[in-house]
Amino acid sequence: MKAFTKSICLVSQVCGVFASMLVASAILVVCQMVVWRYFLNASTVWQTDYVTFALVAATLIGSPYVLLLKGHVNVDLLPHYLPHRARVVLALLACVGGLAFAGVLAWTGYELFYDALEGNWKTETVWELPLWIPYISIPIGCGLLAMQYIADIIALLSGQEMPFAAAKHSKFEGE
Repeated sequence: MKAFTKSICLVSQVCGVFASMLVASAILVVCQMVVWRYFLNASTVWQTDYVTFALVAATLIGSPYVLLLKGHVNVDLLPHYLPHRARVVLALLACVGGLAFAGVLAWTGYELFYDALEGNWKTETVWELPLWIPYISIPIGCGLLAMQYIADIIALLSGQEMPFAAAKHSKFEGE
């Protein structure tokens, strides 16, 4: 199981790097778009679509990395005052809920991707990008997020990980 959690953590780190590259590429494309529109008075065809889809894909594909770092928004007031065992139970409930949510999104995202691929859906812009390309980030990102939740559940159950990142500084640490 430890090899599984380590491999999922590695995949989540790769997702974080890939998401960073998508954001960087979107920034470069915006700069290129500004130069083309305002300085060269040329039209832009694909840039707006690319930036939109790249930022959405970066958000979805980068989500396992954010979960790995415990960077998602959470309210840690209750866990801060709970004893250790109750924190573990609460963390497990949160992980199971997140896993269910990510699983549903991955499944419906896959259905959307498949429909776009089979139906040859395209954007309604001049670029006419096949929509399966941006839609594939939904099942990939949410599926990997679900895998990271599974790795977190395993780490919690095996005692490899403390529940809730902020709980490390709790005055109830010894309980």
